[in-house]
Amino acid sequence: MTSPMRPLFRIALALFATGLVCACVTSPTGRTQLLIVPPELAIVESARAYADTVRELGEDDKLLDDPVLAERVQAVAGRVVAAAVTRYPHTADWRWSVALIDEPTVVNAWCMAGGRMAIYSGLVERLALSDDELAHIMGHEIAHAVANHTAERMSVALLTQAGLIAAARAVDEDSGEVLTAAAVAAKLSVTLPNSRVSEAEADQMGIEFAIRAGYEPYAAVSLWQKMEAEGGGRVPQFLSSHPSPANRREALSALAGDLGHLRPETRPTTHAVDVISGG
Repeated sequence: MTSPMRPLFRIALALFATGLVCACVTSPTGRTQLLIVPPELAIVESARAYADTVRELGEDDKLLDDPVLAERVQAVAGRVVAAAVTRYPHTADWRWSVALIDEPTVVNAWCMAGGRMAIYSGLVERLALSDDELAHIMGHEIAHAVANHTAERMSVALLTQAGLIAAARAVDEDSGEVLTAAAVAAKLSVTLPNSRVSEAEADQMGIEFAIRAGYEPYAAVSLWQKMEAEGGGRVPQFLSSHPSPANRREALSALAGDLGHLRPETRPTTHAVDVISGG
């Protein structure tokens, strides 16, 4: 069955390639975003890419079998997602999920459009994350999804593909070239770095989500201190895919002070989050 978004995407891509359209939208923090890929399409293609990734992880026995961590991640992510959904109700029907990846040496996490996330065992174990620090990881990744950063990265991926113009010229209902490009872009969006503007936006939104979920504001700062210490003389994978200015920790500290009053006195409710693990 052909998705109703596919013809729309083919047309939009062809128009962009010929310089006839410029899709500008406003992000949740008020900045202007240039999106070639509509957020709805980013969600559709991310769902496919996520399913492929999870299947490959399962085949390679890379899904972590740790019921204790799975329960912990589900509880923490559920509260942070609930805070995000309260602020942005259109995300309530997303298929929020977290895949636990068994990679003890990898300090990383990511999130695709539509709330499809992954966290590596090395991030939790090597940094000895507290629940509060884990909440700030989840908040940051959730913010990337809410702010349509996947659609932005997919747009960059499309523009960097050598076959873009050829695919755009070949647009017709029988051609799968542009759709294939979108699928490739969805997978590439996980490995392509966010811009520094996007990272600052995710910091701003993510720390608010974690605080509204009832977690300690300054845990965002201790998390970053641990991240920097883990790096030592090298750059951890999390930082390599999440570029940061030198004053990021100071900016987070300022945000924690400014937004600390948002922390509720009682523990908020949780939102359903699927945890995908091994076993």
